[in-house]
Amino acid sequence: MIARLATIAAQEFRLARRNLWVGLATAALAAFALALGFLGAGQGAALKADVLSLTAASLSTLSVYLIPLIALLMSYDALAGEVERGTLALTLATPARRWELFVAKFLAQSAAVGAAIALGFAIAGGAIGAVYGISAEGLAAWARLVGSGLALGAIFVAVGLALSAAAGRTATAAAFAIACWLIVVVLYDLALLGGVIAAGEGAFTSHVFPWLVLANPADAFRIYNLAAFDAAPVSGIDGLARSLPFSPRLPLVVLGLWLAVPAALGIHLTRKIVP
Repeated sequence: MIARLATIAAQEFRLARRNLWVGLATAALAAFALALGFLGAGQGAALKADVLSLTAASLSTLSVYLIPLIALLMSYDALAGEVERGTLALTLATPARRWELFVAKFLAQSAAVGAAIALGFAIAGGAIGAVYGISAEGLAAWARLVGSGLALGAIFVAVGLALSAAAGRTATAAAFAIACWLIVVVLYDLALLGGVIAAGEGAFTSHVFPWLVLANPADAFRIYNLAAFDAAPVSGIDGLARSLPFSPRLPLVVLGLWLAVPAALGIHLTRKIVP
């Protein structure tokens, strides 16, 4: 079993690297991190905050848009594409089981997304630290950002693979992936803000809103990173989320659940694919 998983995962990782996904994602993440770091350096001085820590706080907001999109774009055609090309039938003709196929693809694509995150942020963090200095606080903030970013990337890889298994066709899977990104990452927060504005200081804002924010994996990622850094100037959902009435470690539990549920659903859907 391990040999089959390793073989499929290695092939999948080579495909991601050959398609330049890892290089492009690394360059995009590094460029945005460098821009935020060097353009926000003056703000860090005004706030008397460590530049690396301030950049990590800013990136925690930007990353909720970039990391899910990168993960979905890498994974949306992993199964649907094989169905269209006819290669899935060849793979399933081997002793590999369907759940092994899903797990191997998930591991490989999570590794590809994780490599892009780790390399991109390492390049930017090294450059920012070389210019503005590195503190223990900055390193801790950067480590939280990278670690939670890896978890967020893995979540959306699992979501992308589940959507790919459900769609069965590349075009449909692409539409599902874009719709998922728009709903979860963009429209969800807009709907919450609209609800808060409409409800005012009522029960929705004080009792329902905090848990709706926490239920979203992108917002859970943001809450976890921003809760540890009070000096970051934030507004909107981020500013409201900073005062949420629960443990700052609870978002990690939410991220874990979001990783487990799409993965289990994806394995179930993969068993129903008709090659």
